[in-house]
Amino acid sequence: MNEQYITREMVRQTVEFHGHSCPGLAFGIRVAEQVVRRFGTSDDEELVAVVENDMCAVDAIQFLTGCTFGKGNLLFLDYGKNVYSFYSRVRDSGIRVVVRPEIGCLRDEQLQDLVRRKGGQGLSADEERLLAERRKLRRRRIMEAPADELFLIRDISGPVPRRARVMESLVCASCGEAVMESRTRRFFGRTLCIPCFDKEEQRI
Repeated sequence: MNEQYITREMVRQTVEFHGHSCPGLAFGIRVAEQVVRRFGTSDDEELVAVVENDMCAVDAIQFLTGCTFGKGNLLFLDYGKNVYSFYSRVRDSGIRVVVRPEIGCLRDEQLQDLVRRKGGQGLSADEERLLAERRKLRRRRIMEAPADELFLIRDISGPVPRRARVMESLVCASCGEAVMESRTRRFFGRTLCIPCFDKEEQRI
């Protein structure tokens, strides 16, 4: 990994932020490396990330690029894909980073077998230690592999996602809780939040 962009200290802080070190977080660190190399980081909303999963990698992307859910410049699409798109409002350009489906340096049949058995019959103490070792090896391979072995990266164009808007809050007529205007539903003349709308609709 090129430490000019992501230093060992930044990696340590990312692990601390996430809570543990794992292969998913390592992928996020490497994705962030590509973004920082190309666009730098986002102090406010200059950079926008569109992530297509809600896995560990997203924590690294938030921490290292400055794209966060709270600022509105990290958008989540629930597609379950290891794909990450980034748009620079300053440069009016973007990149799409796709984790390669078959990564030669990460093939580890023993690890896959241990993960399968852990989710099923369970593992012995020795097997749990072996699983931890294989995961550690996988993390190291991800961090050390050339980027072009891990990712397919292409330039993208098109409309940059709009900036976050501050919207009015309305009160749900059922539960009495405030809800963002854009997330309300109308039901028989009443303004409802999504959970209350779903409950009301199911009664018909």
